[in-house]
Amino acid sequence: MRLVLFAALLGATLPVFAAAPARPARLGLCAACHGEAGIAQMPGAPNLAGQRLDYLRSALKQYRDGRRDVAVMRAAIGPVSDAELDALARWYSAQAPAAQARP
Repeated sequence: MRLVLFAALLGATLPVFAAAPARPARLGLCAACHGEAGIAQMPGAPNLAGQRLDYLRSALKQYRDGRRDVAVMRAAIGPVSDAELDALARWYSAQAPAAQARP
């Protein structure tokens, strides 16, 4: 009985870690500019690693729907479902951001 109680208390005090998201099937085109881990590979492309999940979801939907009129992003996203956009947003938000260079 004590062991069960101890295990329950220990489990309640440990932080909860979410499983890392699965690599999205549509990551390839995004990774060409933004990098697979969200660190930009192309000058002018923003780093996506560690961005807020809700921001990434919203931005991707706006590109897809034409509310953000950037031709290269509309072409890259194409006709993608909400589930695919969510998977991409989850992937990039879970990546570690790039370390900032110190001046």
